[in-house]
Amino acid sequence: MVSTSSLLAFAAMCFVVIAIPGPSVLFVIGRALADGRRTALATVLGNLLGSYALVVIVALGLGPLIQGSAHALTAVQLAGAAYLVHLGIQAIRHRDRLRVDMSVPASRKRGDLRTVLDGLLVGVTNPKGLVFFAAVLPQFVNHDAGSVPVQMMMLGLVPATVGLFCDTLWGLGASAARSWLAGSDRRLSAIGGAGGAALIGLGVVIAATSH
Repeated sequence: MVSTSSLLAFAAMCFVVIAIPGPSVLFVIGRALADGRRTALATVLGNLLGSYALVVIVALGLGPLIQGSAHALTAVQLAGAAYLVHLGIQAIRHRDRLRVDMSVPASRKRGDLRTVLDGLLVGVTNPKGLVFFAAVLPQFVNHDAGSVPVQMMMLGLVPATVGLFCDTLWGLGASAARSWLAGSDRRLSAIGGAGGAALIGLGVVIAATSH
């Protein structure tokens, strides 16, 4: 299967790429600022599932096809961008309710399953993840060992683990800052608005750079 040296090299590359804030990281931060730690961690889980779904797509041979089609890749980018803008608008519209929301259980604010699904949708429509997996995963596969799709799925566990670690740190850090600033209604409203604005800005950037 994959050699230890190749696995370590792949892990190092994944860490560098994932640690740099991209769509998934900024989405987690925006959710942490808007809704707090529980929602942020549920979003991390959704992102993890969505990202690994991209690994499966690439492993089954669909990733290179999508990457090679400008129209298909643009559709993926625009779908993710539109959803981010929608979530950002909702966060800004309801920013004044954050103080009330923080006084009730998280399960009453937003269903955990829905939050996970939101994160999954953003993760699976993340063009950065699609292009990275389609371009990099095949380079670390041992073609002589056979079972290439299985090898790619096993390799995909590496960025999934790295992403889980990094995204969790981002979410906890952002939610901690949110809790610290929650003593003021004005600050809390500003945090909700900032989280929403970050999501909208991210969606606009992705839409503007899609081609």
